[in-house]
Amino acid sequence: MLTDRYGLRHACDHPVAVAAFADATRAVAAHRPGAAPALEAALAADADLVAGRALEGFACLVLARAELVAPARAALGAARAALARKGGGSPDEAALVEALAIALDGRFRDAAARLEAAGAARDGLLLPLKLAQSLRFMAGDLPGMLAGATVALARWDAAAPGFGFALGCRAFALEEAGLLAQAEAVGRRAVAAEPADAWGLHAVAHVMETDGRVREGVAWIEAARPAWGGCNNFAFHIAWHLALLHLERGAHDAVLALYDREVRPCPSEDFRDMANAVSLLWRLRQEGVAVGDRWEELRGVARARRRDATLVFAALHTLLALLGAGDRAGARECLAALEDRAEGADEQARVLRHVGLELARALASDAPLPAARLVRIARRLPAIGGSHAQRDVFLRSLALRAAGTADRDGLDAVLETRHRLRRPDRFAAGLAACDRPEPALAT
Repeated sequence: MLTDRYGLRHACDHPVAVAAFADATRAVAAHRPGAAPALEAALAADADLVAGRALEGFACLVLARAELVAPARAALGAARAALARKGGGSPDEAALVEALAIALDGRFRDAAARLEAAGAARDGLLLPLKLAQSLRFMAGDLPGMLAGATVALARWDAAAPGFGFALGCRAFALEEAGLLAQAEAVGRRAVAAEPADAWGLHAVAHVMETDGRVREGVAWIEAARPAWGGCNNFAFHIAWHLALLHLERGAHDAVLALYDREVRPCPSEDFRDMANAVSLLWRLRQEGVAVGDRWEELRGVARARRRDATLVFAALHTLLALLGAGDRAGARECLAALEDRAEGADEQARVLRHVGLELARALASDAPLPAARLVRIARRLPAIGGSHAQRDVFLRSLALRAAGTADRDGLDAVLETRHRLRRPDRFAAGLAACDRPEPALAT
């Protein structure tokens, strides 16, 4: 039995495999591109490294693509077989395998709880915490994110490896809970403890954007380029936050330059990359900014994924991409796929029935919608997952639809929902100053 430097116990007698797995863990926590080669090295040293097989499955699962479900299940099968060959493995390994099985059953919250239970049993387990937060984030479980990070850190030695990354998880959970001052303090502490913690850095950027501290936010992100510039595609997301700050300034040329250079520098099917690009172009569309042929590149990816309703958050951005590109036929197919998915029994099907399907129909419809329906959707939005900043593209759309009705109280209610998450901004001020949106504005 060997313990890696981030606390995970392996039923393994190959030090090279365990050290390489720890490298993979660090890359996952730091959002660095080295996770895949490190994991490959770990499995080359020990093909039955249980945690390695489980992490292979989670890597497929979090990409939320229909075609990756089979590889994720194959990884689960390999992890179970390895666990059996190692006499049941360690409790940490067993927890990873069990959590992967639960997640593949469509129960992300239960899977996260299993991972958190493993972390609660022993201090300082980094990988279960990071995976659990990812699953709760995708499931729209904001209270669970905060509770899980709080419990994990309660007994974490500040001198132990991974402490800064764990602080970053707590900082982000605090920000999503609306506890902005605490989130900023913990996020700054996370970055001080672990300069590679892009997640904690990102939590502070969230706070500044939410708080309307535009210049300070731009300075914070720009000063941290040496840290986040070496990230994997998470760098695109931090550049997206930078673009949002410039959008609040009304600096549309700067936003488009960032889009081309750093938000969407290359084609990608990753739903997180698509969400960055789609939501930024949609905001520009709402402000009447011409974006050239940029929608067309996104349309190609969206058409290929229009029937994939694996994750509601991802599918809603696929729908926006198709609508933004004027592909009404593709949008109808995407909506039909969501309607079919809503017939299921797992978490994502329930999210669709609760709010996702109603939101999708509102986005795709040109017909006037009752303000009461728009308000109901706005209040239920956290269930789709993602962050407050990511969901704001939908809140803006709902607010614009409400502004197009005669029900001023409805618009006020949507804006009030939005203001619980962020300080009133230039967009809200523009809506509040007029009875109806300017002609350039669109949903």
